[in-house]
Amino acid sequence: MTQVHPTALVDPKAELDASVSVGAYAVIGPHVRIGAGSSVGAHCVIEGHTTIGANNRIFQFASIGAAPQDKKYAGEPTWLEIGDGNTIREFVTINTGTVQDAGVTRLGDDNWIMAYVHIAHDCQLGSHIILANAVQLAGHVHLGDWVFLGGLTGVHQFGRVGAHAMTAFQTRLAQDVPPFVTAGGNPAEAQSINAEGLRRRGFSPERITLIKQMYRLLYRKGLTLQAAREQIDALRGEAAEADADIALMQDFLSSAVRGIVR
Repeated sequence: MTQVHPTALVDPKAELDASVSVGAYAVIGPHVRIGAGSSVGAHCVIEGHTTIGANNRIFQFASIGAAPQDKKYAGEPTWLEIGDGNTIREFVTINTGTVQDAGVTRLGDDNWIMAYVHIAHDCQLGSHIILANAVQLAGHVHLGDWVFLGGLTGVHQFGRVGAHAMTAFQTRLAQDVPPFVTAGGNPAEAQSINAEGLRRRGFSPERITLIKQMYRLLYRKGLTLQAAREQIDALRGEAAEADADIALMQDFLSSAVRGIVR
């Protein structure tokens, strides 16, 4: 049977796998679903139309699935979807979506969300992300896979951070960070590529060299964005597996609305 502490309040309509554990004084609402092997710490509140996958660990005092902090929100049913294998630490807050966007906030798999992080309405997070302590994501933010945001990083609403990108401590992001790029400062500036992160993920030296070339074209050659994109496209075929990295960069740059950090 589900391991529920006797002081926890779990609505009878909630759907919890038999292997889920729930700590003391936790509150779980009627529209919540939690998958196998997940644990909910003491004093957590999980509410709203929230689906949580398997093998997630949610630490004490987290608030998951609360209504969005949006004055336009009028009580419409909106959703939060959390994948598998995520770690969500103390005092993390994650809100459901709004009807002005997709209506759902999403987190992928194997994300590491440290204490005091806020993930606002309609955010879309990929997998294998690390959000250090007190990272603050405004509404509608998109993070690609393998993103690492340093402690106290703040991301403006509708901001995007590409896959494998990284920010330094106390970074303020008002524009998008392209894939593979490390940014820092207030306001943020591009500093380098996330070379160490790429090496740890098994990128070959040849791929990393090509990613450095893309970075130089974007940031070191004095080119317009369009000219840089044309020269980046000309790099196709120069390194094994690197064409996918070029396509990732080009897709990101083609859809940049707020502009990219410079």
